[in-house]
Formats: sequence, structure tokens, C-alpha cells
Amino acid sequence: MRASLLQIDVNDGESVNSRRERVASLVREQRGSDLVVLPELWPTGAWAYEGFADEAEPLEGPTYEVMAKAAQDAGVWLHAGSFVERDPEGPLFNTSLVFSPEGELAAAYRKIHRFGFDEGEAVLMGAGGELVTVRTPDLHLGLATCYDLRFPELFRGLVDRGADTFVVPAGWPARRRGHWTLLARARAVENQAYVLACGTAGTHAGVEQAGFSIVVDPWGEVLAEAGAGEEVLVVDLDAARPAATREQFPALKDRLLGLAEPRR
Repeated sequence: MRASLLQIDVNDGESVNSRRERVASLVREQRGSDLVVLPELWPTGAWAYEGFADEAEPLEGPTYEVMAKAAQDAGVWLHAGSFVERDPEGPLFNTSLVFSPEGELAAAYRKIHRFGFDEGEAVLMGAGGELVTVRTPDLHLGLATCYDLRFPELFRGLVDRGADTFVVPAGWPARRRGHWTLLARARAVENQAYVLACGTAGTHAGVEQAGFSIVVDPWGEVLAEAGAGEEVLVVDLDAARPAATREQFPALKDRLLGLAEPRR
């Protein structure tokens, strides 16, 4: 199957509406791919905390509508990155959406681990509470977002729910790019799964973005990596590879910790 990661340049000089329409056009250009992935909080910028409340949308708001139509027009599975969701009862969430090639919502994931150390996202947004996976005809996707990448237990939980591919949209800062690559490869190796990690480019709210979106195979080998600027990263994946890797080197069968009933 073919995956396209759209590393979007998110900068302060482009309005949310303009970027939304521009990104929708980029999604439509990916017709022929099976899966398209966008970064975290690309409409507003992951670091533009002061604008979160003003730009928050209901689940089925403008971003939902534009992305659903783009997925349908392109005929692709679309992980539409994430946006600032306003729950009807008031809280904000960092929410990812996945659409089918028919433009139907396949899943919504509210980011569990919020970044900020008692400021920014950590205090402005609520924490999600559910692990989410999506079955496509080729792969079983496990959903995570940016800071989630630092918490391996989340990925173990996704594996236990059948995931063989992790999709990780992010707004990762350039100053910690080394961690981005290291953690993406670690999550792939320890779970024998593909990792499709799609970040933003550019600078917004004064924070330079890392770029360098990356696709890692279940052995930890880097299949494709973007540069620092806006870029479309296209890679062909062997859907049978995660299962073959787990059979060839069955490390996951030796797990003892973190299981409901530890093996003896």
C-alpha cells in the first residue's frame, strides 16, 4: 500500500481558513495513495496556545467538513491530523480524525498525554481517555499524537488491540528533533510495527518546527524521511511485514509485564 505524509508548513502569516483550503487541495493531489497523513494541530499551530479558545471547533465543524470532502474526492483513507475540538460541555481537546475513502468518519482520538508541564496544552485542554485503532483493508492503525510518543505503555496498549501500524501526527519542536527520530524508531522496534510520524514545518508562535517526518519499518529501519521544509513524503509499505516480523522474531510473545494475566 502507498502512504503519503503531508509535512505542512504552519506559519503565522497564513490564516486558518486559507491553510485549511490549501491542505485540502494537497490531500486531493494524493489520489492514488491508500493512506494520507497530516500533522498535529496544523490549522492553528500546535504552539499557538493563545488562539486555541478562539479557533476551537465542534467535532463536526469546518475542519471535519473540509477534510471529509477531501478524503472522498481523493478516494483515500485520511488521517486528518488533529485540531482544537470544543466539547459541547465546554472542555477543549486535541482531537485527531480519520476518514474513510467515502468521506465517512472512521475514528476520532483525543490526545491522552498533554504537553506543557502545567502550562499551555497541559492546562488548556482535557486529556483523552481511550485508546483508538482503525482497521483499513491493509493495515490496523493505532492512533497517537506527538507527546504520546514518549509513553511506550500507550503503544503496548494499541498492540494489544491489534495495531500493526502507528500513525503519529505531531508539532514537534526543532530543538528536540533528535528525540523525535529516536522515539519513532524505538516505538517501531519494541512493538514490531510500522511508525508513520508526520510533523509540521515552519515557525509559529515563535517556535521553529522540526519537520523531518519519518516512516520506520517493524525492524526499526527508516524507509523514508523528509527534510525541514514543507514536503510530501511518499512511501510504499508491505502490509504483510509486521506479521512476518513478529513471526520471524517473536519477542512480543515473551512479554510478562503489563498483561492482564502475566504468563508463567
